[in-house]
Amino acid sequence: MNISQENKSNVSAVVKIEVAKTDYEEKVEKALRSYRQRATIPGFRKGMVPLGMLKKMVGKSILADEINNVVSEALYNYIKENNINVLGEPLPSESQEKIDFDTQENFTFCFDVAIAPEIAVSLTKKDKLNYYRIAIDDDMVAKQKEAFCNRYGVQEPVEVAGEKDIVKGNFVELDENNAPKEDGISVESLLTPAYLKDDAEKAKFVGVKSGEKVIFNPAAACGGNDTELAAMLHIDKEKAADMKSNFEVAVTTILTFRAAEMGQELYDNIFGKDTVKSEEEFTAKTREMLVAQMQPESDYKFGLDARALLEKKVGELELPDEMLKRWLVVSGENRTKESVEEEYPKMLPDLKWQLIKEAIVKKFAVKVDDADMLAMAKKVTRSQFAQYGMMNVPDELLDKYASDMLKDKKTVTNVAERATEEKILAVIKEHVTLTEKELPMDQFYKLFEEK
Repeated sequence: MNISQENKSNVSAVVKIEVAKTDYEEKVEKALRSYRQRATIPGFRKGMVPLGMLKKMVGKSILADEINNVVSEALYNYIKENNINVLGEPLPSESQEKIDFDTQENFTFCFDVAIAPEIAVSLTKKDKLNYYRIAIDDDMVAKQKEAFCNRYGVQEPVEVAGEKDIVKGNFVELDENNAPKEDGISVESLLTPAYLKDDAEKAKFVGVKSGEKVIFNPAAACGGNDTELAAMLHIDKEKAADMKSNFEVAVTTILTFRAAEMGQELYDNIFGKDTVKSEEEFTAKTREMLVAQMQPESDYKFGLDARALLEKKVGELELPDEMLKRWLVVSGENRTKESVEEEYPKMLPDLKWQLIKEAIVKKFAVKVDDADMLAMAKKVTRSQFAQYGMMNVPDELLDKYASDMLKDKKTVTNVAERATEEKILAVIKEHVTLTEKELPMDQFYKLFEEK
């Protein structure tokens, strides 16, 4: 077998693979014998079909398959051994001559290869970048403490309903005389006066006591929202559209929300047993938590700024545009030549940034090992728990969830990308002059509006 490469430009080449009969003959014979052992053909015992007969029946198909395997393996090894950074995948060359498996013994296969451009990445202390942190002010801490108190609050019964309380009772449909309607709706349900759309209907429930009765119009109370009305009366949305009746509510229970009070029980629920033991420590720990929560925002902004700096330093890249477009059409299930022409310019910025990141990984020997993967998976898991207010998840539980996450191939790819991105940003921070700046939250987010 002979393999050669002809460069068409700095970013494209044709790889030619010349296959002789000796390169595939033994493999074809082995495949035929294997097929013979499995073949079931009327008139012959299994495994006893004459080889000559099999060659006439499936020989061409097996020949094509084995040659394709030989060529694919040779192409893969050539690319790997010669460190060719391929964009997309090699495609059969547009100059490929027609192959005739009936008459040929020697074959020539040509593949068009799109090659990533060589990128020279330089980072020095002359390169300056800001790292913005969100200032955690007292108001943010106070609101978070209030949110914690609300999260661990409880519903408790009261005698008189307030606007934000939950009123439970038996809802009975009334006729035009406000008497219980024969075969009308009768259901146990609830409502909160604050959520009623009509002020007059809302006022009927504010101040009502447990055991009292209220006549109101659910359709008016819901402001014509059939979905809300259906949920209140436990009926189909279609039926709710025609519901105009008054209802009598016999109030059975009134529940008011009581936020959790500052104290050891709340501190333990949020941060774990005895992690903090006073409100001062609770306030400090809450501030520390908010700083950690805002860190990804700072990293995201830094990533955008670092990307802009590097793209400017690298400048325009030469890319094998036409070959990449061909590959996109071939590899995309629902793509057409026309759709790719439209989409391609939008894909270029992310492609160029990906190439720059690969150049950084190569130049600075960025590596992600199993420990990095586990650490990133734990970070993702911890963030997911935090979204549900679970701040004190034990390490052994984090380890379990993180390990399970890494058993999924799709998740592993995502975690690896995030871990690599994190290390790339760390490399950039290390090699440039970094100036840290703290900004109020509103000013921080205004940075994203600047061009």
